Amino acid sequence: MIGIIDYGVGNLFSLQSSLRYVGADTVVSGDADVLRRADRLILPGVGAFADAARLLRESGLDRVVLQAADRGTPVLGICLGMQLLFEKSYEFGEHAGLGLLRGSVVPMEGTIPAELKIPHIGWNALHKTRPHPLLQALDEGTCVYFVHSYYAADCEDSVIAATDYGRELTAAAARENVVGCQFHPEKSGEAGLAILRAFCKEEWKPC
Repeated sequence: MIGIIDYGVGNLFSLQSSLRYVGADTVVSGDADVLRRADRLILPGVGAFADAARLLRESGLDRVVLQAADRGTPVLGICLGMQLLFEKSYEFGEHAGLGLLRGSVVPMEGTIPAELKIPHIGWNALHKTRPHPLLQALDEGTCVYFVHSYYAADCEDSVIAATDYGRELTAAAARENVVGCQFHPEKSGEAGLAILRAFCKEEWKPC
């Protein structure tokens, strides 16, 4: 069973619909006991980092994610959910993340050419920087859908895919059983479905 963490942030219906389409048994829940019984966890998220981090901690679901990661349960963070996996974010201040991936979340503003729009919204090609089971079904240069104004930096040891938007930006990162996508698989057509299908596979092996 795939547990989708409901902590008041994220487009859960679209994600659950995509997972059901690939044949996954899913539950959307904010109940820690229900989520602890899941074989895999997905941490979605849209909006502001500080608000999401606060809601996650106030609900106690941060501990569910940390415990699952420690047990070896596959954990997937999507968009803001991926950003929460890192040590901290500099979005309107400095805010602590879950610390499951090394690195910090920084603004695109001032780091990409001024003529490019922020937030970055739309389809961009993935460059796979190292092999990973989550991306094995995708060809080099496959396009996926992004909506973000911040990106993960200082995380070279965990980057598995990058994208170019005026500069190279982290598109996906992983460490052992923890993986994150800055883009939205549930909005990325067949490519996104292939990613979700790979995450759901029983033989999925962290690396």
